[in-house]
Amino acid sequence: MSQVFDETSLGSLQGHIAVGHARYSTTGASVWENAQPTFRATAHGSIALGHNGNLVNTAHLAELVAALPKENGRATQVAATNDTDLVTALLAGQTDDDGKPLTVEEAATRVLPQVQGAFSLVFMNEHTLYAARDPQGIRPLVLGRLERGWVVASESAALDICGASYVREIEPGEFVAIDENGLRTSRFAEAKPKGCVFEYVYLARPDTDIAGRNVYLSRVEMGRKLAKEAPADADLVIATPESGTPAAIGYAEASGIPFGAGLVKNAYVGRTFIQPSQTIRQLGIRLKLNPLKEVIRGKRLVVVDDSIVRGNTQRALVKMLREAGAAEVHVRISSPPVKWPCFFGIDFATRAELIANGMTIDEIGTSLGADSLAYISIDGMIEATTIDKPNLCRACFDGEYPMDLPDPELLGKQLLETELAAGPASTAAADAIRRP
Repeated sequence: MSQVFDETSLGSLQGHIAVGHARYSTTGASVWENAQPTFRATAHGSIALGHNGNLVNTAHLAELVAALPKENGRATQVAATNDTDLVTALLAGQTDDDGKPLTVEEAATRVLPQVQGAFSLVFMNEHTLYAARDPQGIRPLVLGRLERGWVVASESAALDICGASYVREIEPGEFVAIDENGLRTSRFAEAKPKGCVFEYVYLARPDTDIAGRNVYLSRVEMGRKLAKEAPADADLVIATPESGTPAAIGYAEASGIPFGAGLVKNAYVGRTFIQPSQTIRQLGIRLKLNPLKEVIRGKRLVVVDDSIVRGNTQRALVKMLREAGAAEVHVRISSPPVKWPCFFGIDFATRAELIANGMTIDEIGTSLGADSLAYISIDGMIEATTIDKPNLCRACFDGEYPMDLPDPELLGKQLLETELAAGPASTAAADAIRRP
């Protein structure tokens, strides 16, 4: 957010309702048209919408948008190539049997039951703030209270930052509207909880609570269980900072091996696995971590990380540690092997990208250059969350998806890219020219 807004620009904003968003592109290219919140002018004002998650029936939604009455003008125009913009267009373009435009609230009751996949939505018009969460509750969404207002956020930690008190989670299948008369709620679908277990492993902030369970405590417990399941004869436990730190603390505690800081993280480099290209990811890894040679030289190390997706981070890490004088490098991972793609908002959408697809654990360890490699079991990971196994989406680990998926050709990040790629608008240069 600091890369876009500063105190002066924020101070110039007027109004009593706002939607803000920061999401990397898991659907559609990283172009200006796909930036969120998405916006539509309607007969009843305007809509701004932000979306966390990914939809799986994007092709069907595109057909619904194409069938909207063309006289609605801007509401039915789709310049973007992401699922979010389709939902915004559908909300803006609904009419009754006589062709009269529906209000946002009326449109939501019609549109939301047709949307499939992971969606935690916040949207607004000039008078009302709305929120909705998919029936599986795959991504978090929470409600908070300010002294003179309400807040809806993707994580409970965001409420702490803005000084709001936590009220509750938006329930799966729930639709919330907040205006000058207060909060009202309704249900557009039956709740069938399948929260994403990877939120506990990596995605969520450690100071966030999801479904009543603190994320940091879950990660420490994953480390404890990992130590019992995959012990190592070593001198020092270190973490891949920062996401591997809680599990490393738990591993050290349960194993009795001292915990130490063997790697220094550059605070100005973000998460590498969500970077848009392999080249940028690999560059980011080298910029991101630097070994403390005096700490690790001659030591047998247990290196704890939260997950292995493509293997880029760990391969570069093992190499750096050996060059810095580590005697042995034993890699321990506080989640199981990622073997299946995610279609619900995590940017690993093809099995070909996943190092654990088609390789044994020993083969992966050899590929990384480690002396040994071990992962926590699925049951151990789930027990650490304290959430019942049937209520968690574990698809990236076991291939059991929480809903029926369409044919493979109707899934994927670039589904709506064909038209955009055909013209100069697909290039970064053209995108920069179009920016206001």
